Amino acid sequence: MLPSREIVPLALFVALVLVAALHGLAASGHLPLRRDRGHADAGPALLFGSTMVAAVAAILGIVAALRFISWPSAIIGGGAAVLAAPLLLRALPERFVNGRGALISFAAATAVFTALLVWLAIGIRCGGCN
Repeated sequence: MLPSREIVPLALFVALVLVAALHGLAASGHLPLRRDRGHADAGPALLFGSTMVAAVAAILGIVAALRFISWPSAIIGGGAAVLAAPLLLRALPERFVNGRGALISFAAATAVFTALLVWLAIGIRCGGCN
């Protein structure tokens, strides 16, 4: 039985892993990089910048989440999120997935879930200090 204090961190952890996996899948669709002739754009910077944000946020979020949840819960929840990511990505509009919106949205969502997990870790560790 899952302790009640693990429910919220586990839900945030699963959401974090899901959006990080969605970002990885969306980013893999942008490779290899193709450049239009005579057209300078921020495509490569956006691709690699959003990937860096998502990767760093995912690492920090996983470290924060593992302070609350047990290893079996993390493996089951994270595995389910990774397995669900391709199915969810197929349900999204192709124009969104193949465009810049997916990279920005999934990297931002990864950062938001990480911020919530870190805020939760600091708040619980601090004991609600004022």
